[in-house]
Amino acid sequence: MSKILKVGMVQQSCGKDIAANIDKLERNIRDCAAKGAQLVVLQELHNSVYFCQTEEAAICDLAEPIPGPSTERFGALAKELTELFDFNIPQRWSIAHLYQAILNGEEHTKNIAFLTTLAGYVHYKLSGQKVVGVGEASGMFPIDSIVNDYNSQMAKKFNSIPKVKELGIDILQILPKVLVAGENAGTLTEDGARLLDPSGTLKSGVPMAPPEGDAGTGMTATNAIAVKTGNVSAGTSIFSMVVLENQLSKVYEEIDMVTTPVGKPVAMVHCNNCCTDLDYWVNVFGQFASSIGAQMSKPELYDTLYEAALYGESDAGGLVNINYFSGEPVSHTEDGRPLFVRTQGANFNLANFMRSQIYSTMATLKIGMEILEKENVTIDCLMGHGGLFKTPLVGQKLMAGAMNCPVAVMKTAGEGGAWGMAVLAKYAVDGDEPLDEYLNNKVFVNSECKTVAPDENDVNGFNEYMKLYKSALKAEIAAYENI
Repeated sequence: MSKILKVGMVQQSCGKDIAANIDKLERNIRDCAAKGAQLVVLQELHNSVYFCQTEEAAICDLAEPIPGPSTERFGALAKELTELFDFNIPQRWSIAHLYQAILNGEEHTKNIAFLTTLAGYVHYKLSGQKVVGVGEASGMFPIDSIVNDYNSQMAKKFNSIPKVKELGIDILQILPKVLVAGENAGTLTEDGARLLDPSGTLKSGVPMAPPEGDAGTGMTATNAIAVKTGNVSAGTSIFSMVVLENQLSKVYEEIDMVTTPVGKPVAMVHCNNCCTDLDYWVNVFGQFASSIGAQMSKPELYDTLYEAALYGESDAGGLVNINYFSGEPVSHTEDGRPLFVRTQGANFNLANFMRSQIYSTMATLKIGMEILEKENVTIDCLMGHGGLFKTPLVGQKLMAGAMNCPVAVMKTAGEGGAWGMAVLAKYAVDGDEPLDEYLNNKVFVNSECKTVAPDENDVNGFNEYMKLYKSALKAEIAAYENI
């Protein structure tokens, strides 16, 4: 199962004033983001009236390219904050959205008393406590892992920004209190109990754990919170999270710095594209199979094609696939055009084609992970979860070769963040040892786990593939600039 993603949905009325529609849309997007949404889904034709009702074909000219004006706004904002803090501030972070609202001169900014995430808000409604787990807090504002609290020096810098200073905002006064896993986060109130169970069966007084988002709960669910461990989620998108021994030597715009539920620094590489293009190709093969009367279920089709990749050449035989449906900040590409390239004399067969397809899901992640290699970050093991790992061995073996480290897959990984939060709740009640030891000794002690070490031939082959892949990115840029 893919990692749980918090989704916000915007459905709004629109008029003929496009600028007003966009302003309204921004307010709604920021509202979703402030509540913890990492993906905001917009309505169809959101910049103007829904012209399909009147069939005014001329309105089709309102179409806007991507990238375009609407996609540039938050990017510029995030870059400004990154330079101010000397710390990479992703566009999705709460502080970026708050600052954008301040720059927009939005009326509500002068009245803000409390800023939190969706997880923090739910916890507040149930307990009355304005708190979040340190991992969740690390997606709001930079964390000082020495004290497991917001970075006070960066807070001073933010407060000193003229437009922030004008409003009299003290960022530390409006952010929720930071707690680490195991600390007291309050109890379920009578109001909270009624909110969950209007029948009155559920009683107040239940102890509550510090609320974490899907990153922290995902790390917990995969037992990837110890130093030198990490997890990689590969589904529609792909990302890795590696728990660091030491802070990185400098700021990298390709790396998001967050924390574990106990405050240890985590380097996160997030890529927008993973299995979508691969799924399209699998569907094409499925259509061919159906056309000749070979009926195969989806799982059978995926298993057959994935397993074919195991018989391909380690470098995919001169075949390169670019799986970009959207841009990738990690590879500094602003847009996406799915692209398949083969060199002259390439060994074009099914095995190599499928290996190239699977390699492409990992290639951008590898570019980000190469930064950690240069920083001499040691990774003992990556815990794999998500759709890429559903077929036994294939994705796991190729990922181990691509990342040049062991990759483990547990059955519990598919339980997702909800199960991880349940584990953190249990730890808050009876945890009497460090969280990593608690997970090893009490939660995962009998867990079924398959670990695959990197094969030297796969490692060398993927490195050769990456040389062609990076060269092919020039063709990718030319494609989206001209097509």
